[in-house]
Amino acid sequence: MTVRVAAVDCGTNSIRLLVADVDPATGSLADLDRRMRIVRLGQGVDRTGRLAPEALERTFAACREYAEVIAGHGVPPERVRFVATSASRDAENRDAFVAGVVSILGVRPEVISGDQEAEFSFTGATRELAGAEGMDAPYLVVDIGGGSTEFVLGDREVTAARSVDLGCVRMTERHLTVDGAVVDPPTSERVAAITADIDAALDQAAAAVPLERARTLVGLAGSVTSVSAIAQDLPAYDPARIHHSRVGLEQVREVTARLLAATHAERAAIPSLHEGRVDVIASGALILLRIMERTAAKEVVVSEHDILDGIAFAAAG
Repeated sequence: MTVRVAAVDCGTNSIRLLVADVDPATGSLADLDRRMRIVRLGQGVDRTGRLAPEALERTFAACREYAEVIAGHGVPPERVRFVATSASRDAENRDAFVAGVVSILGVRPEVISGDQEAEFSFTGATRELAGAEGMDAPYLVVDIGGGSTEFVLGDREVTAARSVDLGCVRMTERHLTVDGAVVDPPTSERVAAITADIDAALDQAAAAVPLERARTLVGLAGSVTSVSAIAQDLPAYDPARIHHSRVGLEQVREVTARLLAATHAERAAIPSLHEGRVDVIASGALILLRIMERTAAKEVVVSEHDILDGIAFAAAG
């Protein structure tokens, strides 16, 4: 028997909605509506420790849109689950964020821990991989977000997980932004500074997660899916072409080098790249590259199913 649910994933860079019919018994999930808005909730949080007023208003505008969609599909309130991740965990004024979401959607956002985020991501990404050719367990699921990256190792269940403060928005704001403007293209010194931060975060992850045990690397979220779209030279973003695509290490290296050498205008001209990712995609691609080099992965399996799907399964009970 299917259950209609709504899942909202509010991260540092984007807020996403999934309305779906879920069958908990079979583990099937049928999309009714899946959408994303770039709201940059984490704007400045790494520097100020607070959510900016304009970032909150962008997020609340998306919530008002999502409330209409949820109501239109007749999802009961008890089947709506709103999960907030890195930026909300880090912000001193998270109470303003919580109050705004409650007033619009009628549900209290769950500001989850990194471990909870990791479990949702793993469930959403791997539920359909069992038995797929060339996708052997254990899986290492890597969810590269705007403010944090989750590393989750497991087979049917999570065996080890770690969330680290490493994300495309955080790295861009920390190393590629001067007086509010992104440096284009970045100097080699700035790239080296990002790389040093990434490698330090990978050391933290490796202390908790035996990265070398993974047989399949699964990459999630906008940085990874965008790298896949660019590597495939897609004329527009196409989830069907991206989901379960396999991108080799050399392809990731080539895309990363291209993005780091590009100006804002050149990145904006890439037809498959969402405008909200133009400023942060170079950092995101570099994070993916360093992860692949660290784990000796020859390829990354790209998944469009991620934490959002995991939240939906949890909402179904």
